[in-house]
Amino acid sequence: MDANDSAPRIVVGVDGSPSSGAALRWAVRQAELIGGTVDAVGAWEPPVAYGWSAPVVDTSLDEEAARRMFTTELREVLGDDCPVKLKGRLVLGHPAAVLLEAANGAELLVVGNRGRGGFVRAMLGSVSQQCALHATCPVVIVRPD
Repeated sequence: MDANDSAPRIVVGVDGSPSSGAALRWAVRQAELIGGTVDAVGAWEPPVAYGWSAPVVDTSLDEEAARRMFTTELREVLGDDCPVKLKGRLVLGHPAAVLLEAANGAELLVVGNRGRGGFVRAMLGSVSQQCALHATCPVVIVRPD
């Protein structure tokens, strides 16, 4: 058994927004303080999921773009040397549902207060609000720097 297997796990939502970058930095600092690890979790959905686009012909193109953006954000926010164990994961699905699932068993869930959502997200309820209402662990909502 690895010593990090029992380390507190912090899940942080990553979506490329300024508040997401602030949340990622906050989660890493907190993990340093408590000797924890960070699971950086992003969610992607094909535009057709909201019915405002023509049918997507090749969803792998959307996934590739989302994966590139996700990887770029991790690198730009944290640089090459992250001071804690970091695991990045990009998942197909609605951001709130993806984050709530990822946070099961976590010490903490960290999200930004304003992500990439637009009118549709406002109608459905914000991701941070859904996480605060339904998470099984404490939730920290971080404003952009």
